[in-house]
Amino acid sequence: MTDATAVDAENRDTAVSALDSMCDHICQLLGAVISDAGVVRGEIVVRTGISDVIAVLSSLRDDRHAAFNQLSDLTAVDYPERPNRFEMVYQLLSMRNNMRLRILVAVGEGQAVPSATTVYSAANWAEREAWDMFGIFFAGHPDLRRLLTDYGFEGHPLRKDFPLTGHVEVRYDDTQRRVVNEPVSLVQEFRDFDFLSPWEGMQAQIPGDEKANGEG
Repeated sequence: MTDATAVDAENRDTAVSALDSMCDHICQLLGAVISDAGVVRGEIVVRTGISDVIAVLSSLRDDRHAAFNQLSDLTAVDYPERPNRFEMVYQLLSMRNNMRLRILVAVGEGQAVPSATTVYSAANWAEREAWDMFGIFFAGHPDLRRLLTDYGFEGHPLRKDFPLTGHVEVRYDDTQRRVVNEPVSLVQEFRDFDFLSPWEGMQAQIPGDEKANGEG
């Protein structure tokens, strides 16, 4: 083992130890308001409920040892087969400790999630995007409007049951000389394509690369 390899291994062990120590501290800090906590792929992952998410965010931000004072991202994932269809994902960063933390919250369809804007102002547009794409309502948000879709848009595009083609198509009408919205009209049914090559025995090789394979 070289000196550089030994140093890298020592640094990895130190980082893992620091993550485990922080995870233990968070479990003590939050106690019963979290249902699960652990280190997954180099990040601390915490699960909590809708009613406790603001308390969890506030504690992680204000605790001097944890110091997760930045909300890097906020989004959701749609799992239609689950009783609580959506899973809110909060990504936090502690710049002091150089650590990331993920908070997961199960949300049922129609349930309102308390807005995190009271804790992190960066949650404002992220919650608007989650409302627009998934239809998750954030109670107490100062300006919960659609962010990416047009006025009058129907549905929420990142839900798994949203049709691939959408409901409305936008095109320029030459006769009216303006952009028009109208129901999607498919000229043909969807087709399944077989992308497997009918050719057998062919080997992928870059022309002129014979020397690299020892053929030259």
